[in-house]
Amino acid sequence: MSSYIIEAEHITKRYASHTALEDVSLQIPVGKVFGMLGPNGAGKTTMIRILNQIIAPDEGELRFFGEKLLPKDIESIGYLPEERGLYKKMKVGEQALYLAQLKGLKKSEAKEKLKTWFDKFEMDGWWNKKVEELSKGMQQKVQFVTTILHEPKLLILDEPFTGFDPINAALVKDEILLLKEKGTSIIISTHRMESVEELCDNIALINKSKKVLGGSVKDIRKQHKTDIYEVKITNLRSDLGALLSANYQLLSTKKDDEETTYEIKIVSGSSSDLIQLAGKAGDVHSFKELVPSMNDIFIQTVQSN
Repeated sequence: MSSYIIEAEHITKRYASHTALEDVSLQIPVGKVFGMLGPNGAGKTTMIRILNQIIAPDEGELRFFGEKLLPKDIESIGYLPEERGLYKKMKVGEQALYLAQLKGLKKSEAKEKLKTWFDKFEMDGWWNKKVEELSKGMQQKVQFVTTILHEPKLLILDEPFTGFDPINAALVKDEILLLKEKGTSIIISTHRMESVEELCDNIALINKSKKVLGGSVKDIRKQHKTDIYEVKITNLRSDLGALLSANYQLLSTKKDDEETTYEIKIVSGSSSDLIQLAGKAGDVHSFKELVPSMNDIFIQTVQSN
């Protein structure tokens, strides 16, 4: 079996006066969380609609577990769209059962699973409420549960944290990680870079209809290393800046009553030599590399494309 649940090769989608996607290729590993990133209008939603077979690409191929993506494969996919779609006048339980049965679950099985999830997500007492009586965050929880209830092999979540308070956002994040542990492959489309840092194993950044960055989060952060270190020294005996050779570039120095903080770029030296020099200057309280966050990398990549 393929190690990728989805392989999208050279996907292009054009509209009358607009190219939504141009020659985009993605590989979604099995059992991982994949972040699909990009600014508004980049093409993310178009790609999600293509993966869900809502629309078809003009060019390119799609494979599911190594085989051509077919209409029947939609049964193995769960999709939480950014535009929520619950019927406001229906009761929560009635609607949840209806959506579960659309995904192929028998009514008795769906009812049992829903009871478990309603208990887990502290949704007891919602069953006979109308959807319009729930807050936006409460509606979000209902729709998240109905999306994952049939235990899809691939879960596609478009801005899944919109409308959640921090407690419920943490609840959903924990559940996403549990689903991953159980082998579910997950695509998250989001603008929240902190979610990418916490959840995603791999990402693709789409900008102006093209993929401009892709790979594992770990490798991408390593590729964007700046070789800049922050050194905090107490009991300063001599200025660290004066001890540096041409192998290092002093970027900044900040002093307070008890501590001096240096930012130093390694030009051709090593971090181990730098920490030894810092030890000569005083007591090293903190020594860390300043690695760019995914938010920094996102902004830098988008601005340069």
